[in-house]
Amino acid sequence: MADTTDAAERMALTLERGGLQKATARVMAAFLFTGNDSVTAPELVDQLGISSGSVSGAVRMLSTVGLIERVPAPGSRREHYRLREGAWATLMSSQNGLVQAMFEAADEGIKAAGGESPAGRRLAEMRDFYGFMFRELPALVERWRTERHADS
Repeated sequence: MADTTDAAERMALTLERGGLQKATARVMAAFLFTGNDSVTAPELVDQLGISSGSVSGAVRMLSTVGLIERVPAPGSRREHYRLREGAWATLMSSQNGLVQAMFEAADEGIKAAGGESPAGRRLAEMRDFYGFMFRELPALVERWRTERHADS
């Protein structure tokens, strides 16, 4: 089996630049590069050399956004986790709530600042962008799923 440690660390740096906390980025990279069907929190602690609290927080966050899931592991007393099938589409689907919140915040800002003010014009661009994303993301995710299944 190839040593993927360097590639995993580069992936973690990319995820960190994308906004994830460092420990969460490293845990996510470990899920992406594992050679196993599932991993446990203690395995992640040993592999990454980070605290169990950091792993616990990362697992909780990644579970909450739908990227990983807990899976049954008969005979094991530990909780096992894996990258969720369709994780990326799930993540983008769940982002729709955030996109809607950004749209609404911009709309409220326009009302407060006035639509013709400099702030109002900047907020209108923000509102229009997030409105577009809110309308287009579901169809884009569905198109991805359709193409993905057609290729398999």
